[in-house]
Amino acid sequence: MAGSSLEDTLAAIGYVKVIVTMKDRAAVAATSETAMQDHFIAPDTAQTQSLVAAATRSAGRQIRRAESLAERRVRIYPNLGLAVGSVDASGLVSLQADPQVGKVDKAPEISLIKPVEARPIKTGVGPTWGIKRLNVERLWQAGFTGQGVVVGHLDTGVDGKHPALAGAIKKFAEFDLAGDQVPNAPARDSGVHGTHTAGTIVGRPVSKGRFGVAPDAQLASAMVIEGGQVIERILAGMDWVIGEGARVLSMSLGLRGFTPAFQTVIDALRAANVLPVIASGNEGPRTSRSPGNYANVLSIGAIDVHDVVPDFSSSQSFNRAISPLCPAIVAPGVAITSCVPGKKYETMNGTSMATPHVAGLAALLLQARPTATADQLEAAIIGSCARPEAMEEARANHGVPDAVRAYELLTGSQLPAAQVSVAPRRRTPAKKRSARGRSSSHPPRSVAKKMARRPKVAASRRAARKKSPSKRRPA
Repeated sequence: MAGSSLEDTLAAIGYVKVIVTMKDRAAVAATSETAMQDHFIAPDTAQTQSLVAAATRSAGRQIRRAESLAERRVRIYPNLGLAVGSVDASGLVSLQADPQVGKVDKAPEISLIKPVEARPIKTGVGPTWGIKRLNVERLWQAGFTGQGVVVGHLDTGVDGKHPALAGAIKKFAEFDLAGDQVPNAPARDSGVHGTHTAGTIVGRPVSKGRFGVAPDAQLASAMVIEGGQVIERILAGMDWVIGEGARVLSMSLGLRGFTPAFQTVIDALRAANVLPVIASGNEGPRTSRSPGNYANVLSIGAIDVHDVVPDFSSSQSFNRAISPLCPAIVAPGVAITSCVPGKKYETMNGTSMATPHVAGLAALLLQARPTATADQLEAAIIGSCARPEAMEEARANHGVPDAVRAYELLTGSQLPAAQVSVAPRRRTPAKKRSARGRSSSHPPRSVAKKMARRPKVAASRRAARKKSPSKRRPA
């Protein structure tokens, strides 16, 4: 039941933090902590002191919460069907013998996948190139904007006062180093990353442009990475977003390399019918991060405006029958405009920027078919993908999703006619779209041919008007 790394840690320091999968997720309740606590030990003084030190470096408010770790032996996450705590050798034996326990694994730690580059912007833009590349505007025109859909968002937090996120945050939660929810915490960002990714998912139209893929969806956003990267915070956030009704989880967090340590958590999300949309990492070819490299997540790599996979986008192959390549798909992740704290806007590069594009697309599709399962949603998105010839399979796998095709695959019907108008400026960038090399399954008309014909047509019309002035139409 226990892996070798778990045993090695026990032998080295005498205790190990474990993540426990319960056999019956539906029967798990927070009250189970009392029944299970005898298996666990309280973290020792040195462990608690290290957490207090981390809290002091990043956020003083966390200190008193970190100290409470010494008093609480085990934490139950009822929506996930998981428990986390520290055990010694005898506790591990008794835990494995507990009839309620399915398996025991060493608890992993995790870190933020930081953007490769960030730049402030001053001028406004229309719908961003990422929105255009995924063909999202067609779904908007048909009335699908994410209305009624909740997307889970685990990150550095989110600036609840930003005008681009007005009305977009359904619920916000801040979790401390002990994994406890901070009471009455206002929606805030401990950095800039969370606000930027949130804006790509649900950003409302503002003077700086339209960058939210699902502008009428809402977020259940949890701050889980500020102050210390402890598993209790990540699990608490995941458990919370499930309780808030999230059907999609956008997460740009991960451990470098492959480790099965988070497999239990991802399995729990899938069992709860939540689609995990996770960044593959920013370390380049032949690298990836866990859990973004798992077979049962929708892992996301990046492309630029020219359909080129940038050097930083992680990709890796694995010796497994199902989903041997990571990432599963790629999405816009270079020069991505979104909001950042302080009523500001920035462009950023990274798979962290590509991931929320796909999470937003999933929200649009869930509005179209609310009863869709996570498996059906994932299959529609992957099935809609096309990979331009110049894009390597090893770097892009299935390629770039198309919103309209995904809708058709998920619903089994054609996209209805437009129900809402789109500003004229959003209908004019055909020249830019063709330059990006749209996918072969949905080729645009040849802009070059149209442009070549225009001077001849204009000249012939002028000649006709000179010859027959009486046939001119009124202005």
